[in-house]
This record gives sequence, structure tokens and C-alpha cells, in this order.
Amino acid sequence: MSRSSDAVIKAIIVEDEVNGLNNLKNLLSQQGDVDVIGEASSVSEGVTLFSSPDMEPDVAFLDISLPDGLVFKLLNQIRPIDFEVVFVTAYEEYAIKACEYSSIGYILKPIDPDSLREAVNRIRLRKRNEIDKRLEIFSNHYNNPNAFTKMSISAIDGIYFVNIRDIVRFEAEDNYTHIYLDNGERITASKTIKSYEELLAPFNFYRVHKRHVINLNYMRKFVKGEGGYVIMDDELQIEVSRRRRPAFMEQIRSLHQGPVR
Repeated sequence: MSRSSDAVIKAIIVEDEVNGLNNLKNLLSQQGDVDVIGEASSVSEGVTLFSSPDMEPDVAFLDISLPDGLVFKLLNQIRPIDFEVVFVTAYEEYAIKACEYSSIGYILKPIDPDSLREAVNRIRLRKRNEIDKRLEIFSNHYNNPNAFTKMSISAIDGIYFVNIRDIVRFEAEDNYTHIYLDNGERITASKTIKSYEELLAPFNFYRVHKRHVINLNYMRKFVKGEGGYVIMDDELQIEVSRRRRPAFMEQIRSLHQGPVR
């Protein structure tokens, strides 16, 4: 559950570039519901700031690269963490992917005011935000992107941690996505199916229809014909849209390293 619209958010900024710090402060002041209560420009300053007994932020906006090390060094020294984290970073593919997999907010430099507003709206105020677990997933992917196996799902009733191999399929419903696991569990996420399509493409997931992304490891059979469809291991039939069929057939060929008959 996201925060209520009238809650004032207490924020800390850790950023070493003066212009970047002032710009973010100005943009946050324009939000109307964010109060910046502290700032730091390095890992060491950050540790001192967060160690203050009267410093109780709801969120920290953290630049990833600081003069005396990466910000993860700071986070490791102040655990357990009970506030939200939003990373502020220049475009870095691994960092962005790690944020997506771990349901951690991020904003890219130069900061777009609309993106900042969206990040602020997603902030969960303390209750069940599972930030330590999410940071662990972030760290695992950021440091070992090729050995990544687990992801965080920000659902309408909380945050779930699932093994990617246990996800059978995704089904879109308006701006929500239903996620089905191989144990029969269903999770409803407040995220579009397109975001999952892009996120999990490297893990053998494929969008066969505007409403469906499937894990190809759970596909039993592809039935060709006018109304082509796949049969999943649980006997569920899922339509393969006409316009996606040629690319889907090519995907199957590449998986099996041979022609589909």
C-alpha cells in the first residue's frame, strides 16, 4: 500500500555534486509534501548524519557514486534500515535493472520532475516496506547480474520475494498484472505487463499476446492454425496473437536450435 496523499515525507539527500543537490532540493520543495531534514555529500558524512538519534527520515535520496566509495558502503553501516530508498543515478544499465528487480525506486540524472513525482508517490511509509530484503536483492543483481535468480514484486497487498524460475506466466488487466507461480499462487502487481516483459526477456519469458507473457520453460505445446495457441504444463491454453506469431516461432526455433514442425 502506498502512502496517503496528505502525509508529509521527511527526506534526506546524499549527493556530492552541489548543483545536483540544490536542484533536487528545489524540485522536492515544489512537490509540497516533502520536507528535506538533512543532507550529506559522502559516505562518512552520511554515516554521521544517519547515526544522529533525532534523524528519522521516511526516505533517503542517494547518489550511488560518492567521493569516498559507493553508497552501498553507507547503507551497510547503518543497518537495519527502516526508511525507503530512492537511488539517484546517471544512466547505468546494471543499476537500473537491479532497481527494477528489487522494487526500489530510482530517478535518472538529469532529473525529470514528473519522474521524481512518480518516485515520491510510490514511497511506502515504514509499514512492511521490507527494505533490507529489497536492498539485498538489489545488491545481488548489481554485483552479479549473470547469476541473478530472485526478484521482488511490489503488489497491491505487500511486497513478495520470488524465484524467477517459479513464475509461470503474467496476465494483464488494465494497469495491473496478475503473476502466476508454479505452486498455484497468484500475485497482483501494480505494474504494467510491458515492464515485466522487458525485465524478464533474458530469462526465457516471451510476450505471446497483448495480455500474456509466458515462461517458455512451462510451455508444453504450440498448436498451429488459424487460432494458434500454446498449451502450458497446467493444461491452460493461451492464445498467440497473429502479429506476434512469426517472432514467437523464431524464438522457439532459437530455443530448440532447429525448425519447428
